[in-house]
Amino acid sequence: METASCSSSSSDSTVKPAEQPPDEGVEADKSMLRSDSAQSGPSNNALPFGNLTNHSGSGDDSLDGLPNCAPRCPLTPSLSPRKRTTSQSKSEPPLLRTNKRTIYTAGRPPWYNVTGTTFKEAFVIGLCGGSASGKTTVANKIIEALDVPWVVLLSMDSFYKVLNKEEQELAAKNEYNFDHPDAFDFELLVTVLRKLKKGKSIKVPVYDFTSHGRRKEWKTVYGANVVIFEGILAFANKELLKLLDMKVFVDTDSDIRLIRRLKRDISLRGRDISGIIKQYNKFVKPAFEQYIEPTVQSADIVVPRGGENFVALDLIVQHVHSQLEKREITVRSALASAHQGQPLPTTLSVMESTPQVRGMHTIIRNKETNRDEFIFYSKRLMRLLIEHALSFLPLKPVSVETPQGGTYEGKRLSGKRITGVSILRAGETMEQALMAVCKDIRLGKILIQTNHDTGEPELHYLRLPKDLTEDYVILMDSTVSTGAAALMAVRVLLDHDVAEDKIFLISLLMAEMGVHSVAYAFPKVRIITTAVDKEVNDQFHIIPGIGNFGDRYFGTDAPSDWCESDDGMDI
Repeated sequence: METASCSSSSSDSTVKPAEQPPDEGVEADKSMLRSDSAQSGPSNNALPFGNLTNHSGSGDDSLDGLPNCAPRCPLTPSLSPRKRTTSQSKSEPPLLRTNKRTIYTAGRPPWYNVTGTTFKEAFVIGLCGGSASGKTTVANKIIEALDVPWVVLLSMDSFYKVLNKEEQELAAKNEYNFDHPDAFDFELLVTVLRKLKKGKSIKVPVYDFTSHGRRKEWKTVYGANVVIFEGILAFANKELLKLLDMKVFVDTDSDIRLIRRLKRDISLRGRDISGIIKQYNKFVKPAFEQYIEPTVQSADIVVPRGGENFVALDLIVQHVHSQLEKREITVRSALASAHQGQPLPTTLSVMESTPQVRGMHTIIRNKETNRDEFIFYSKRLMRLLIEHALSFLPLKPVSVETPQGGTYEGKRLSGKRITGVSILRAGETMEQALMAVCKDIRLGKILIQTNHDTGEPELHYLRLPKDLTEDYVILMDSTVSTGAAALMAVRVLLDHDVAEDKIFLISLLMAEMGVHSVAYAFPKVRIITTAVDKEVNDQFHIIPGIGNFGDRYFGTDAPSDWCESDDGMDI
């Protein structure tokens, strides 16, 4: 690949504190930064900043359509200096603040087609360069200038190997080489980046630079449209190179990099100059010359002067935008025209329409029903639906001894446990009924809303319990019309390694279109409801339907720009 070296007319500026790395051979604030969307607060699966098709090769086409010049774009100011003792993996607020604007994160558009298959892979940008070259500054400025949803910053910092006792003693005396390839766990790194590129949920280790080990709790990351992967040896592994769609080498003068290390270690660590120089000459400089500098030949773009090179940054940003535009797909319109006239699938189970069930439907479907009665009879119907859904769980025979000393041949759940996941907000109304019949059940939440410009569903937030692999998951939504939201929610669960045949989609009311959409994409998912209506109108409302379930239940009026799917009428 021919290297494109980009530069700007701006002169080198004063070294910024944000470009001073706090740890051996690595830079500050860089391991993994992501902007969570829709809600702040703790989450096992808080979401990052867009995502799309397959670039599984080494990025040979990664410069297609690259413009020759670009206007200067607003970039982030320098970050406040801070000392880091662990590889950073914390969740950030759902916005980016700059000196000129506040960028709010948006929802994640579909990353799969109507068959439910992952269709778009994340676009991965690799950033390589010497220690203290300014890779993190470049990464942060790219994130801001991209202004697209769901960007993840993943650093090699998180993938240092755990040091044994002898190696820890060497590290304490500045005698351990953190810049050598053997210091990194490339096998784990390749596995994590490959899964992240494919849209899967991943766990990233948190490396503690004080103890030189990994913390017990790893950070979960999911939902990247763009991944920025940076590290001093980002191009040193052939398997890693295959995962990078664009490769950027940050080229900073060695004297500047040394000055940054001196400032960092003296001001933040109280080290003496002689020790810093000794470590630099013994490990850092030789490692750069032997392992890092030669990898510039793999770069698509070389960025002199790092974060101050506005022209190069603009080129990168514009190219990424052009690649993302090529990967756009639509799901909702395709669902609306598919599966017409086909028989209902065998995975669908509709509760028997007893006089009691039909009577409750009469009440909640009646537009004249007041809110109190609507809530009361909806809850009754939900309880019956949950009980009906649980009858499809696999059971195993078990014998128990009765108080009278006899033996009773009974049944018990054949599996690890049950987890409930609601599609917000209307699906959340079904949680109470689930908790009433399943003691100590774990609950998760997924927020999916419609993009009113594209008409497509978008994932805005999720919070899922840990380790869902062996769980039976009850996925709850009040109504399903086209099935677009349900399709996205099931895809999220599959990305978190939930088995398809262990997912039970339950809803008070479904349209035939939605049933077909889910069953076609995920034929092993069990679909359970109290009733199925035949039609969906041009606004994707179920006919005769139930109205906007969320508004009727919570007593709210939907804003003019609030789609039914956001509030209980699905898409």
